[in-house]
Amino acid sequence: MSEEFTGPPWAVDWTKTASEYRDSLPQPVRNLIIEAVVELLSSHHPYRDHGLDTTKISIEPARSTQPRGPHILYFDLGRGWFRYTFIHRAAEPQIIVEVVFWQYPATLRAEGVI
Repeated sequence: MSEEFTGPPWAVDWTKTASEYRDSLPQPVRNLIIEAVVELLSSHHPYRDHGLDTTKISIEPARSTQPRGPHILYFDLGRGWFRYTFIHRAAEPQIIVEVVFWQYPATLRAEGVI
């Protein structure tokens, strides 16, 4: 069995908690999350940053001792991240987003934008 995946597109599913939190964020942040997910979906391998725009997102394992386990994808210059797991199946490989987090920048709060 080969370690390489066949490539995109992957299906994406969100846990209830992650989708509720994502939906509670301001629209500009939701757009950043969508851009990050699209970037991840277009990658050749869901756990490597080969071919990704690393100026927008970066990926790392959630635990260094589990390189095939959950991974963290950082977006918005590190202000936001989500933890995801890739389920490799022959039919319909899937990315499951488990947790989403985004830090409101203090400058936006002070300016009353958010």
